[in-house]
Amino acid sequence: MNPLSYLNNADIGAFEGLYQQYQQDPKSVDPEWRNFFEGFEFSKEDYTQVSANKTDAGLPENFIPEQFQKELAVSNLIGAYRQRGHMFAKTNPVRPRRKHDGPIDLENFGLSVADLDTEFHVGSRIGLGTATLREIYELLEQTYCGSIGVEYKFVRTLEIITWLEQKMES
Repeated sequence: MNPLSYLNNADIGAFEGLYQQYQQDPKSVDPEWRNFFEGFEFSKEDYTQVSANKTDAGLPENFIPEQFQKELAVSNLIGAYRQRGHMFAKTNPVRPRRKHDGPIDLENFGLSVADLDTEFHVGSRIGLGTATLREIYELLEQTYCGSIGVEYKFVRTLEIITWLEQKMES
């Protein structure tokens, strides 16, 4: 049975009246109806102007500003250290660690040495607040690739993961 079949039996005039009331004063209708009508109006928007300026990837040009892309790249870098940093830790004083595929290099995340002195807000994920990429990178190297490696991403309890990250990164 169609989960929306009850709409076929509804009074269309009542819907129309509610919508007109919403158009005059959105706060005059129930919050759930307000959300419904906001979504309805969103779906009626004309996006043809946006689609005329699309890139090859199908996204509008300047859809995501470069700084946001860099913030996301640094966030992904932090995630990579948390996930795989233990693989690059210097835990054997006798011989160097064997090489692993996909090292955690800036270039692998669309970052470069030129970005090292750029400040990123995502530093707050590791307790630094707004910090330069250099500061973020040094803390991650020290925390996850020093003489102690910690593999903890197999833990399934979010509170424990968060506690471990806060303790290790502070």
